[in-house]
Amino acid sequence: MRSFFALLCLFTSVLSAQQVLLPLPMPVPQTPLPPAVLPNIPQATVTPSAPAPTIVVRDPLAAQELDRGVRLKDLVTIEGVRTNQLLGYGLVVGLNGTGDRQQTVFSVQSLTNLLQRMGVSVNPGAITVKNTASVLVTATLPPFAQPGATLDATVAAIGDASNLQGGLLILTTLRGINGQVYGTAQGPVVTGGFVAGRTANSQTVNHPTVGRIPNGISVERPAPSVAIGNTVRLQLKEADFTTAARVAETVNRHFAGGNGGVARADNSALVSVTVPPQFSARSIEFISELERLSVHPDRVARVVVNERTGTVVLGKDVRIAPVAIMHGNLTVEIQTTYTATEPVPFSSTPTTVVPQTTVAAKDEKSRNVVLKDGATVEELVKSLAAIGSTTRDVIAILQNLRAAGALDAELDVI
Repeated sequence: MRSFFALLCLFTSVLSAQQVLLPLPMPVPQTPLPPAVLPNIPQATVTPSAPAPTIVVRDPLAAQELDRGVRLKDLVTIEGVRTNQLLGYGLVVGLNGTGDRQQTVFSVQSLTNLLQRMGVSVNPGAITVKNTASVLVTATLPPFAQPGATLDATVAAIGDASNLQGGLLILTTLRGINGQVYGTAQGPVVTGGFVAGRTANSQTVNHPTVGRIPNGISVERPAPSVAIGNTVRLQLKEADFTTAARVAETVNRHFAGGNGGVARADNSALVSVTVPPQFSARSIEFISELERLSVHPDRVARVVVNERTGTVVLGKDVRIAPVAIMHGNLTVEIQTTYTATEPVPFSSTPTTVVPQTTVAAKDEKSRNVVLKDGATVEELVKSLAAIGSTTRDVIAILQNLRAAGALDAELDVI
């Protein structure tokens, strides 16, 4: 009994030692809470070190200009960058008997002066030449044209020549408005028409008394163009205050960047732009950058009517006030018939003709169109077409709407 008790005590002590020698459990790592919910944490300790992304908010007006805008190149011209008209007087020779007749005195005089400069003395009253025609030569000198460039010339007869086909223009000088020579023209004349046959049995195609000389002009003097300076003046092709203001706003938004305006609208047809410092030595690049900008122009509500051809050109945004339109056709037809009245047999009464006139009037039922507030001309035209109105009817109704003050647009009748 005593040994059993000793064995039990020994076993109890061994179990106690094993409990002491067991390894302690590993502590469970605590997951930190997100920085956004930690209380009393400074903002700087939770903001990442990388810079915050930049959020660009697109201007609604800029988006409209980008989506539906028109290039500035198509809306404006640069002041001083313009074309110049050239004019000259010359002779076309080599015609097949279709030149000026004897009554065109200046043709004979011009030919005589030309021959005298070449050392040939001729009496103007002793010659008759039908193969020569006096012509006017015109051309358009582009801006910044340099000597050696070639242009097309237009040749037109000023006498009684009937055809310039196959003719050759003799060396002719072309002058500008200041009287200086800017080019010389010479070469064969190309006409787009011809004349076949004689007198009553003839056929004329197109206009044979006007022709062209492709690359027939050689530029001899630089074009009188204005150099680009520190200020560029933009001329609107169609004057409008709203469009001018939008052009200035677009240029300032693109070049100034909030550092002041470089463009200002002087009036409805002119916008002045100061060349930025970064483009002071690159004026051509600056104008190229200007021409690529997009501007949303403002349009005037206008309806154009051509009564001769029955053509109506209208804008989709033209508005019409609430109005009711009643349109009908009144047709009056007058017919005259002649009846012959025979006389009594074996009498001397002549046969008489008696006119009989019949008048018939037909008034069609008027057709009604009701337009609500804010209706457009497009809706009006569709409604009139639905009831069978012709183009003439549409023109008459538009004129009446304008007279009544219900058409909010300009009505141009050409």
